[in-house]
Amino acid sequence: MAEEHHNHHHLPPEPPSPAMSGEKHGHHPTKHVSPPGRSTYAYSPRRSHVASLVTVLLLLVGLTFLILWLLYRPHDPVFAVAAAAVYSLNFTAPPYLAAAFQFTVVARNPNRRVSILYDGLTAYVAYRGQAVTAPLPLPPLHQAAKTTVAMSPVIGAGGRVPVSAEVADGLAADEAYGVVPVSVVVAGRLRWKAGAVTTGRHRVYVRCDVWVGLKRGVSGQVPLLGSPGCRVDV
Repeated sequence: MAEEHHNHHHLPPEPPSPAMSGEKHGHHPTKHVSPPGRSTYAYSPRRSHVASLVTVLLLLVGLTFLILWLLYRPHDPVFAVAAAAVYSLNFTAPPYLAAAFQFTVVARNPNRRVSILYDGLTAYVAYRGQAVTAPLPLPPLHQAAKTTVAMSPVIGAGGRVPVSAEVADGLAADEAYGVVPVSVVVAGRLRWKAGAVTTGRHRVYVRCDVWVGLKRGVSGQVPLLGSPGCRVDV
């Protein structure tokens, strides 16, 4: 019997798993969970200080530009026609018009700290929206702040331009009536200058609608019967 007992081999029991061991002793495995609402990123005081500094610098730059704009913001120039003269107004076939006008155009710079630089200026006279003189180039002009400049170019002298039959008939009728409505147009470019800072070029278009008293055969100074002011587009 003893010999029969020694022939039976028993394997050693398996050690209990940690989970089973914990359950057996009443303990649960430990699990690390971040509290709700808390970021997993570490707080960086240096990064926060840099962001605050950038915000303050941007606010200071914006405030500086706002102050400079309020101090130096440019206003459009103001134009008006002060006097007029008509030296010729002759029609030829098919029809052509040979006319010579002289208008005293007054330009005022309303800015206190900003001067105006004009270049590429041309002037012509129009009737019913059509040019009745060739464009006349004008010299460059530097207008200081709070100043007024008068220009008196003779426009259309020595040349003729083709016009429509409607324009020719309308001018002849208005001349016979004694009142001729025309437009004085000045176009070109301007720049604003404040101290050492000069802006880029901007197109400027000035149109002055005037009524002149005109009698056939009369040459020279003519009365201005109406000049409501000039339209300025920049």
